[in-house]
Amino acid sequence: MTIITDERCTAYHSPGHPERPLRVSGPVKKLKAQTGLKLEWHKPEPAPKARVLRAHSTNHFQRLAEPHDFDGDTAYHEGIRDHALRSAGGALKAVELARAGKPNFSLLRPPGHHATKERAMGFCYLGSVAIAALEAKATGSKKIAVFDFDVHHGNGTEDILAKRDGVAFFSIHQHPAYPGTGTESFDNCRNYTARPGLPREDYRKIAERAVADLKAYGPDLVIVSAGFDAYAGDPLCNQKLSAEDFRWFGKTLAGLGVPV
Repeated sequence: MTIITDERCTAYHSPGHPERPLRVSGPVKKLKAQTGLKLEWHKPEPAPKARVLRAHSTNHFQRLAEPHDFDGDTAYHEGIRDHALRSAGGALKAVELARAGKPNFSLLRPPGHHATKERAMGFCYLGSVAIAALEAKATGSKKIAVFDFDVHHGNGTEDILAKRDGVAFFSIHQHPAYPGTGTESFDNCRNYTARPGLPREDYRKIAERAVADLKAYGPDLVIVSAGFDAYAGDPLCNQKLSAEDFRWFGKTLAGLGVPV
């Protein structure tokens, strides 16, 4: 298993903000302390501008370098565009390794799935997974699936990938919740909503339905947008998942028989 990470992604923060360096430094510390799983570590290269611009406008790319906050949740930080480019580079490396049959996990910040073509929002600046999906499409993959199990809808990924041939987006998320999107499925975007406080057993049924639809799509590559905030007790939403539920996601997706 290869862990794609870079300690530089812990260098920025806003006091009291939930998107904080511990999101990466905590798991890295635990992974380095364990001995049961053999790990390799990889630092990503920044995503090239040309690959980023498949997903985002030039205006958005330039805006990331302007020293003004994007919204109340999404602050400007010195060098944030460089951080976001490395995070997108991690997603690109993850796809490269997956295609080579090498299991991997990209553990970087900032996250990306709320960033739309034209806007940074929801702690996200560049749509890392969408950038990786479009790179995969441009380099030979015929049917790419993005599977997002973050508790919040990946509105940015959907915005970038909607109505594109050869790519499908599957999202399981709580509704109502930020950002308020993802209530309907359309074209190549499949949305599966879970009400607040849903029992684990019912959440699993929704997840099983999403996975069944994913299998029916028949992808030759699956890119996973893995959020763990549906965990019981997470302060930003109201789901009840346990570590076993996330283990199920991992085993189920790894068992699809295609690069993940």
